[in-house]
Amino acid sequence: MPEKSVVFVRYGPYESCGTVEHRTSRLEGLQAMLTADGHHCVLEKLQEWNKVELIVNGEIVFQCNITHLDFGKIF
Repeated sequence: MPEKSVVFVRYGPYESCGTVEHRTSRLEGLQAMLTADGHHCVLEKLQEWNKVELIVNGEIVFQCNITHLDFGKIF
């Protein structure tokens, strides 16, 4: 990934405690890591459930199920 990139973090809602909502708690570690590396994160909501996408320069560079991310854990 280019240095000091703008990284769009697109995330969908997921079910927790019986409700489906857009939540950012599972993204905190990812945001911290990207920010520490000098990147700027922009969060965008998706309508697709359980999805996270990282987009740099218009290309998806990573995607996964948001429930596979640990709360606040830095990779």
